[in-house]
Amino acid sequence: MASTNSPNASETPKERKPGLRSVQTTMLFRAVNPELFIKPNKPVMAFGLIAITLCVAYLGYLRATIENKKDLYEAFDSEGSSYMRRKTSKWD
Repeated sequence: MASTNSPNASETPKERKPGLRSVQTTMLFRAVNPELFIKPNKPVMAFGLIAITLCVAYLGYLRATIENKKDLYEAFDSEGSSYMRRKTSKWD
């Protein structure tokens, strides 16, 4: 018997990669799940976070302005000029 060691003992230990990058997978699996194999890109993540925050803030702004305009309507006086007036109840 030449050697009782395992065949992997003669190789230098390779650096282990965390996650699924070191696992053998098919190309279909990698195409469907790219986020598992691509390293995180911090500038792109920061840009995306800022973009989503601005979109949500804009939607909030639109909702706030629509709610303020909801109680207004266009009224006409006896001379025919129009102005914006708040809706009031007949009970007030």
